[in-house]
Amino acid sequence: MEILLVGAGGVGAAFAAIAARRDFFDHIVIADFDEVRAQKVAAIDDRYSAAQIDASDAGSVEALVREHAITHVMNAVDPRFVMPTFTGAYAGGADYLDMAMSLSRPHAESPYSLTGLKL
Repeated sequence: MEILLVGAGGVGAAFAAIAARRDFFDHIVIADFDEVRAQKVAAIDDRYSAAQIDASDAGSVEALVREHAITHVMNAVDPRFVMPTFTGAYAGGADYLDMAMSLSRPHAESPYSLTGLKL
């Protein structure tokens, strides 16, 4: 399993720390807008590498998925980045996982009272 972890902040760093104690994956690319932060998190395990990513750009996500032959994208960033992260994962042929549940797309007519499209 080749994982792209999008987000190296508190949530992403926690995922990386827990995953480091497991053997269910072959490699994790830890990606963040701040590549230095991604490198610091990636330093905890030899199976990790770091990359820079713009989670607001589906093309940036797709490019990393293809470059590293990613099988699973783990989203650990703010919910406003759900759709571009999901879209990039899907376009690259990877499965999508999310650390939280959020509305992917608000309801078009009643965004505060009706449920929108969920992933």
